[in-house]
Amino acid sequence: MQLALRDANQGPFLSKVIAYGQAQGKLSASDLENIKSKAVLMSLKFADKFYNKYKMHLLEQAAHDIIGVASLGLAELSEQDLDRALALLQSPEGIVKPFQKGWSMLSQVSLLNPSRKSLYGDVEAQLLADIASPPDAEEWSGLAQYQHALQEWQRRQAIAVLKQTFFYHTQLDPFEHFNLEGMLAEVVLYRLCCKGDKVKQDLKQRLKNIELQDSWFDVTFLQIQTQQTISLLPPGFAAAVNEDIGDNFAPALLKTLQFAKGYQKLLADNASPERRDAFEHKQGMLNPLLGWPQYIEM
Repeated sequence: MQLALRDANQGPFLSKVIAYGQAQGKLSASDLENIKSKAVLMSLKFADKFYNKYKMHLLEQAAHDIIGVASLGLAELSEQDLDRALALLQSPEGIVKPFQKGWSMLSQVSLLNPSRKSLYGDVEAQLLADIASPPDAEEWSGLAQYQHALQEWQRRQAIAVLKQTFFYHTQLDPFEHFNLEGMLAEVVLYRLCCKGDKVKQDLKQRLKNIELQDSWFDVTFLQIQTQQTISLLPPGFAAAVNEDIGDNFAPALLKTLQFAKGYQKLLADNASPERRDAFEHKQGMLNPLLGWPQYIEM
């Protein structure tokens, strides 16, 4: 297995640590041989489990997988500190512990398709492909790929918690696409209009009897309401939700409230369904970014 680098600043973190150890005289030839022998043995086992260890290109692919996953785990365990990472590689477990850590990280954030199993069990195939790296790669994007997967996993977790916390029907359909920002907006508006009730599919029916107070039509007020809503979530989810909120969130809530006020007037005037639909279309609410979900069309 080749662990050399064309550019030690851009390649896999494992190779970067080895290059650093050699340059600083902190990694002996015997240390390097121990690391290599463990990596080769792990590659053989990985290929035997998931590929075919008797085909050279698949054995090479297994080596790329080992390097990428171990680089991810090593970066996490050492917090990307080169000296700490080198000490981990020189420990009796060597590369094994970083690989186990990296595999655990990938297993946690993998968004597996319920209808299709992954070749790698708990790890999504495409995610592993994004993390894997040839040892001489000029640039390794494994950390960035993992961070992207982690953010997506956190977003999906936050969506599930929003559903369980604020909705009357808590079942989350894994095949349906949800927008965290849009779901939060729906929660904030529904709770505001319906005095903290859990969200149901009845806002259009209830709107005629809802008193829209003047104090609600204020961006600062809506920002406060949003943060109060987020504060009701279980510990650890507020950060993930706040990270997904754009600068236009509160202004969009205000726009939706202004639309609701106009729609409420049409209801009071007994406007025809066609006229109300035309009003929705004119205000751009047929496929809204925030606050007026299509499912409440009865």
